[in-house]
Amino acid sequence: MSALLCFFNWNFSSCGAAGSSKPNVNMMAQSDLDLKEMALKEDLKFYFMNPCEKYRARRQIPWKLALQILKILMVTTQLVFFGLSNQLVVSFKEENTVAFKHLFLKGYSGTDEDDYSCSIYTQQDAYDSIFYVINQYRNLKNISLGTLGYEHEESGLKICKQQYKRGTMLPSNDTLNIDVSTETGTVLLYLKCLFVYISVIFKYLCALFQISRLIQVEISFKLKGIALQTIHARELPDCYAFQNTITFNNRAHSGKIKVYFDSDTDIQECKDWHIFNSGECGYILVFDGFVILSCLASLILCTRSIVLAWRLQKRFVNFFLEKHKRRVCYADRLEFLNGWYVLVIISDVMTIIGSILKMEIKAKNLTSYDVCSILLGTSTLFVWVGVIRYLGYFQTYNVLILTMQASLPKVLRFCCCAGMIYLGYTFCGWIVLGPYHEKFEDLNTVAECLFSLVNGDDMFATFAQIQEKSSLVWMFSRLYLYSFISLFIYMILSLFIALITDSYDTIKVKHLFSVTLLFSFAFILVNHSTPYHLPFHLGVQASLVCCLEMCTTSRSS
Repeated sequence: MSALLCFFNWNFSSCGAAGSSKPNVNMMAQSDLDLKEMALKEDLKFYFMNPCEKYRARRQIPWKLALQILKILMVTTQLVFFGLSNQLVVSFKEENTVAFKHLFLKGYSGTDEDDYSCSIYTQQDAYDSIFYVINQYRNLKNISLGTLGYEHEESGLKICKQQYKRGTMLPSNDTLNIDVSTETGTVLLYLKCLFVYISVIFKYLCALFQISRLIQVEISFKLKGIALQTIHARELPDCYAFQNTITFNNRAHSGKIKVYFDSDTDIQECKDWHIFNSGECGYILVFDGFVILSCLASLILCTRSIVLAWRLQKRFVNFFLEKHKRRVCYADRLEFLNGWYVLVIISDVMTIIGSILKMEIKAKNLTSYDVCSILLGTSTLFVWVGVIRYLGYFQTYNVLILTMQASLPKVLRFCCCAGMIYLGYTFCGWIVLGPYHEKFEDLNTVAECLFSLVNGDDMFATFAQIQEKSSLVWMFSRLYLYSFISLFIYMILSLFIALITDSYDTIKVKHLFSVTLLFSFAFILVNHSTPYHLPFHLGVQASLVCCLEMCTTSRSS
């Protein structure tokens, strides 16, 4: 609005001074300044045109538009190829993790119990489970169905225990004598020893572990494997290193030992290749090269457009400062910074880096699948979001874009207020319901559970899983859940939708008439003989256009 007021002040002063004459005016300088003004108006008019108008005005081919359409197709195709390859990697990791649990966990049912894999309830089962891991590791090559092997011939198992130094407990007499300081010990069982002295090792471990003082036992070992399924996808196979850790957790001493299994997978470069009739071809590498070239061309064009826009903005600001002794406000200067070009540049940089990583992964020089997938996935997201810019040239679609732009500040402010209430419910649910409900055991799970309730998901299960061991907590849980659902669904969510609907209705009716005219567009309209159609996102009131025409006539007279 300040820009509009500045424009009116300047325009009216110009109209009032049209009839006056100053005796000492340098006519040559004034003529040169007028020519500069007309040239600047033409450049501003051309800058704010869309690609179709630019083509009709100067027959300038919209190279950036054509390149963006081509880039969308190429980047999406590249992402599909990489996604199919990445799925093979992820499925190989997950399937091996499931296979390890069945191989090394005694009594594993195939389904994890809560956040741990299985549980133990007797001392004999505890000893048997530990010995089972050792025995399965020893016979791995004879029982495994996969392409698994030991890290090297001298590898083995590492068993670490943690227990209280000493202590006696007599629950029947309510007596306890324990030293809370802990002691740790580590035993390394080499593979050769497992084949020769297995019975002696079992007896030694039985004497080593005392269940009454035992806090935790951790068994770790390393295995290697080769993924052969990638060969069918015309790729070289990957070599994997699996760092497996099995933890027997007895910290609670509640009569239940929780067994955790964790497998960290590291993709390594295979050292020696002898693959025959693989049918490998390098067409994907060539395609990745074309993607890099197209993104590089797009990067150069968008950077050039930003630089030219910055120069035009400097000309615009300097001209008004020179001729009218007025500074252009910050909002008008930002109009020259095209945010879509910035988004395209970020997307191009990420695509180029991701494509280079993909080519290195394809050649088996790198194994950074996760980094590459993040770069390519995010860049593809930005590319498709950038399509909205071209939809904005159509009046119907532009209403939706303007709705998002107008409602975003109000929505963010509203979310800040609603977020405070949401955090309050999150902390309250965690501290009160955490011991009685699996969905409230930690803050992250509570936040996810409450968000699902806002969307109406899994409501009955959340109510039904509350344990009724404490009547007070059960009654509080009902009050807590009913108040949260009523507040967020019927009030906060409805107000959230109303904010967006209000912005949509306002812009749908008035988007051609009620938007403030920017200083730069006012400058184009004044004293311009040729008609100029403003973009849809910058409307002009009828009275303002008439005023501009009156001022134009007054200045010319």
